[in-house]
Amino acid sequence: INSLFSTTTTTTTTRTMMLASQLSRAAARTCVSRHVVARFSSEALIPGIGKGKTSTGLVGLAVDHDAVSKIVDKYQLLLDTMASSEMPESAHYRVMLEKICRFRIQAAMDHPEDPDMVEELCNCGQVEELVVQADDEMEVLQMYLESRWWEQVNPDMDVDYNPSPDEQQEGLDDDEDEPTK
Repeated sequence: INSLFSTTTTTTTTRTMMLASQLSRAAARTCVSRHVVARFSSEALIPGIGKGKTSTGLVGLAVDHDAVSKIVDKYQLLLDTMASSEMPESAHYRVMLEKICRFRIQAAMDHPEDPDMVEELCNCGQVEELVVQADDEMEVLQMYLESRWWEQVNPDMDVDYNPSPDEQQEGLDDDEDEPTK
């Protein structure tokens, strides 16, 4: 039995080593100068860019090669949720969120194969982060709708946007430049 076990172990080890060697050679064949060619695709992958991206550089946020299409889907869902809600179209939160959603959807639709351009246009992080932002915004929207927060906003409230610099502001002291005696 010991010789049978020894022979089986040796055979398994040999097969494992041969498989590792074959995988290593296959990986070496897929490298073409600085570009990596997908094994069953004619599309060239550039390491670190687009479909060749291997890391977001952010802990806990994995690369998602379908993030651009998810941006379209998730932001459209936000628009659809607002459209089917009781929130008035004049609510400031709705107006601003619709603008953000439409802009990001348009950026993603204009550049479906270029996530770097979508990131540059949106200027709010990586495409994976934009997907997370859409998920987070959906949670906020649900709370907003459930609590009917638009009813709490007073649009007629007077706000002094340009306070007079001549008036003494609370907590400010004009004598700051003078040395203390």
